Amino acid sequence: MKPNIVMFIADQMRSDSLAHLGNPASLTPNLDTIVKEELGVSFKNAYCQNPVCSPSRISFLTGLYPHTLGHRTISYLQNDFEPNILKEMKENGYEVIWIGRNDVLDSRKDKSEYCDLYISGINGDMQKMKEQFINDETQNFIKEKRKGDNFYSFYYGEVPKNFGMLKMDEVWVKSLIDYLKNRNSPKPFFVYCTIGLPHPPYGIPEPYFSKIDRKKLPKRRPNINLIKNKSSMLYGIFERQNLKKWSEEKWDELRAVYLGMVNKFDEYYGDIVKVLKEKKLFEDTNIFVFSDHGDYTGDYGIAEKVQNSFENPVVNVPLLFKPSKNIKIKSSIIEKPVELIDIPATLADIAGFQLSYTQFGHSLIKRLNHEIEFNDVVFSEGGRIHGETYAMEKGHGPDSEYWPRLETQCQEGPEHTKAIMCRKDNLKYIYRLYELDELYDLNSDPHEIFNLIKNENYKEQIAWFKLRILDWMVETGDFVPSRKDKR
Repeated sequence: MKPNIVMFIADQMRSDSLAHLGNPASLTPNLDTIVKEELGVSFKNAYCQNPVCSPSRISFLTGLYPHTLGHRTISYLQNDFEPNILKEMKENGYEVIWIGRNDVLDSRKDKSEYCDLYISGINGDMQKMKEQFINDETQNFIKEKRKGDNFYSFYYGEVPKNFGMLKMDEVWVKSLIDYLKNRNSPKPFFVYCTIGLPHPPYGIPEPYFSKIDRKKLPKRRPNINLIKNKSSMLYGIFERQNLKKWSEEKWDELRAVYLGMVNKFDEYYGDIVKVLKEKKLFEDTNIFVFSDHGDYTGDYGIAEKVQNSFENPVVNVPLLFKPSKNIKIKSSIIEKPVELIDIPATLADIAGFQLSYTQFGHSLIKRLNHEIEFNDVVFSEGGRIHGETYAMEKGHGPDSEYWPRLETQCQEGPEHTKAIMCRKDNLKYIYRLYELDELYDLNSDPHEIFNLIKNENYKEQIAWFKLRILDWMVETGDFVPSRKDKR
């Protein structure tokens, strides 16, 4: 019998929001157990391949980089001919259950090719989501919270216990638990459950709101207007969000609420583990927990995320793996860098089959067991070229919380344009097509403040990074389709 697999995925969770990875204010006891009780591993330096939702998700569900098939924005999703690990798992004997967020396929598309059961939690199509979850009480609460300089901050603070925007996660986790309790298929299960926490708005009810000790919060990264030679995208968002007058106390409230949301996610994970143990499934189930990308959470004076900037808060994500009992690995916190594109190859390794298509990830289990080496570098990428105005995500006016970012994306300067991040050891290099490149020493400058790109002492390293990116682009720029067409 093939082992079971559960993927439990957060939205917008940064790696340093977990207690076992060094955040003294964080409360993640259930996730910390994976390492503390020697159940599995936590990858401290896991990187997503794009710092926004859809491009990252398509990448970790295929093992392909965003540039390989051009998935660079939220609105350009997978085509029928493209590979997907959900299809592969279904074709190789798994009962595939997809619960929660989509962000990968056109919402009108039938998902039966990808899974045996899709649970959206929405009574009808996406247009009815607002009616179902965002009731009048929630709407009125949001209007009050958006007043003043809170508007573009996404900060709601303490929200009512029945706050509609959090109800969807509750529905999704309950659906997963109900499936585990009542499943009757003889097949092994593969559950892909992807929820909203801790995606902004930054709001959480009691007791989570008060759980986080504000005095233990790590130091916030300085506002971007105090830093030279960063991406023009960050400066543009900073000016439009206009949170420059916020005090550290106010930022601390936002950051504490975010950690309260992470604590709620951790509690949901604990609920899932409890049911797996009750049903005697825990030892035979592989569990992956990770996020599609991170969140600035006030670092640099910015709320939310950005599409083509690569500071650790937005690209360094949690990645935890609890293996089934038949897989032997040493439990620890792994310092070696890894990419989320390794996930499809890892899943195929667990399930005992070869992926039917060319992709660029490698099994994390083989890496952990020293059968193959860890990569020497990790990559992330984003942005567009000049002229691709259809990729700007137009249509959001100043009455949208997302306006500061999306208005900046709609400029035809360098703001929304292509960039590639490559990290090796302590150095992080960012190649920018239309503006100044970036280079940071993460040992001496963990907050990525001092751009070393003009420092003559790093000329050799910069030249090495450029050649390494060239090799990577040649290798991963495309792949030959596995099917042959009739001439």
